[in-house]
Amino acid sequence: MSSIQHSLIEEGSLEERIITLGPWFHNLRLGGIQTAPDHFLGDYPLIKYNRFRNVIPADLSGKSVLDIGCNAGFYSLEMKCRGAAYVLGIDTDERYLRQARFAGQVTGLDVEFRRMPVWDVADLGERFDLVIFMGVLYHLRHPLLALDLIHEHVARDLLLFQSMQRGSHEVVMVAGDYDFNARAPFDEPGYPKMHFIEHRYSHDETNWWVPNRACVEAMLRSSGFVIESQPEDEVYLCRWQPVDVPPDGPHCVYPAKAAGKAKDWR
Repeated sequence: MSSIQHSLIEEGSLEERIITLGPWFHNLRLGGIQTAPDHFLGDYPLIKYNRFRNVIPADLSGKSVLDIGCNAGFYSLEMKCRGAAYVLGIDTDERYLRQARFAGQVTGLDVEFRRMPVWDVADLGERFDLVIFMGVLYHLRHPLLALDLIHEHVARDLLLFQSMQRGSHEVVMVAGDYDFNARAPFDEPGYPKMHFIEHRYSHDETNWWVPNRACVEAMLRSSGFVIESQPEDEVYLCRWQPVDVPPDGPHCVYPAKAAGKAKDWR
């Protein structure tokens, strides 16, 4: 038993600490104890992760990872287990961050967790080999801006993305342009659409926009991410590519580009 684990037990049993830090959304296994054994989605997020884990490089030695909306740190800790040299998890919920830091202490995995919204990622001043952006998009009032910020400031190569989707799973071929009087395309089930939630969805006031499949894929492409695979229904592995500045100016309009050259942590 490590000295850290011993000190944690001295402050109270591991089970007591887990209960005190609850409720948990991530069902982690800490010292053989599950943090959310009665999760309404089952053994979540492990049950989901097992459906796409093989598309992530098995060996992340020497790589950096940014986990945006890290919650209790499940994916951050998993990437550290794959040998990532540096893993940073960010979230805006202090309760989730306390859980994540506790999980890092119990497991002995060296992961940094920091309170930060996606809007401030430019302040990090560095790019990461793998950016994880799962389960966040539909909680944002300005979702496309978030993808633009990630592309412009922190993504270097791979993006692991997931969003809740509703509506049609069809994807229609969209023309490069339409006549002003052409209204029919917008009524196609497979046209890119975003559903706005004015009040609540699933008893959650932080659910703002829910895209259909065509919209998710169009937004990723528009922000400069090439979809390489879709290993699970709502999960995409994408690769960063440069984007041309459109006539009306850069896609990312807020915040202003961080001063100076982006830091390379290596």
